[in-house]
Amino acid sequence: MQIKKVVVTGIGTINPLGNSITDYFANLDKGVSGATLIDRFDTTFFKTRFACQVRDFTPEMAGLDRKEARKNDLFTQFALAAAEQAVNDSGLDFSSLDQSRTGVIIGSGIGGIETLTDDMLEYKAGETPRFSPFLCTKMITNMAAGMVSIKYGLKGASFSVSSACASSSHAIVTAIQQIQLGLQDVMISGGSEAPITIPSIGGFSSSHALSTNNDEYQTASRPFDKNRDGFVMGEGAGILILEEYEHAIKRGAKIYAEIAGYGLSSDAYHITAPHPEGEGAKAAMLSAIESAGLSLTDIDYINAHGTSTHRGDVAELSAIKSLFGERTKDINISATKSMTGHLLGAAGAIEAIATIHAIQDGIIPPTINFTTQDEEIDYDSFNLTLNHAQQRNVNVAISNNFGFGGHNCCIVFRKI
Repeated sequence: MQIKKVVVTGIGTINPLGNSITDYFANLDKGVSGATLIDRFDTTFFKTRFACQVRDFTPEMAGLDRKEARKNDLFTQFALAAAEQAVNDSGLDFSSLDQSRTGVIIGSGIGGIETLTDDMLEYKAGETPRFSPFLCTKMITNMAAGMVSIKYGLKGASFSVSSACASSSHAIVTAIQQIQLGLQDVMISGGSEAPITIPSIGGFSSSHALSTNNDEYQTASRPFDKNRDGFVMGEGAGILILEEYEHAIKRGAKIYAEIAGYGLSSDAYHITAPHPEGEGAKAAMLSAIESAGLSLTDIDYINAHGTSTHRGDVAELSAIKSLFGERTKDINISATKSMTGHLLGAAGAIEAIATIHAIQDGIIPPTINFTTQDEEIDYDSFNLTLNHAQQRNVNVAISNNFGFGGHNCCIVFRKI
């Protein structure tokens, strides 16, 4: 069986750097921090009082009136809005397509946690419970994919993928496979997350995963810096239109990039910590490059998982060094979470879009907020694109994402 070629023909996003692709790319290039003080709830007694929040979002951006908005959690609204951007960008007319061969796979790590939180806070023991009739449908992680398929009448494969911070990368890979195997012609894929809530901030803070640098919150997400003290929570959605190459050519679609390969692995090591030497990350990158039929010398840019956690950053760079050897000096590496924060299950999707931006526009987004070298990192061995964007012709780039539980995913994008 011939494996089909898969290309990206549309992109859309809602995230802390902007509610459109144009704003997102502009702020990536300028090195803007999306961190702000949390205004969703009272953080007085929380260790962490800041996050990277989406600003100026309204349900109308998702095509929802007030009544319909009440039926959909914020993570679903983000997904609907980003999907509408991506569909419009792609120029697809679903009425002229075989809708049974067009599907939706959207990942999320924790789904509608805001809805669950709100209903639980209103519950009082000893009183008649008054839960929303939409609690379950707003909360479940598959609802973003479900609502997008309903909106456009798409009858192909439709479901969610959940693998913590690798969720949307795994969703994209799963959607790619549907096209490669000839099961679908077009897939809407990516991820969405709305985790800036009391239990999310409280829980991740209690596990010592979040930065507590409240005094310098705008620069608290500082991957590869000695003084990093945890990740900064983010929220939003990223959606890509994936299309079989000949299908895209036939309708005259613009093509952003080819998805040339992917690699999946598991650390099988620890519930939250990565393997110290990054063995799983290395295996995923190598598998991705080999599946694309490429060599190590073909890689121009790596969008790192780069969460700004002590063990995570060191392990990922160890994996890159172990795989690429002396060639790491010639590869641009950057961690865009330094700007967007960590969108958990949606991180892979917006970082895939940032990787496509590097290929399309020849601009490597920076790793911002770097000031102090860490003795555990050999900075002379890497080009970490520190503090300022760099111009470069990028033909092949990879995007790394890793999740709690040891899930690793690497996707290879190629200029076409």
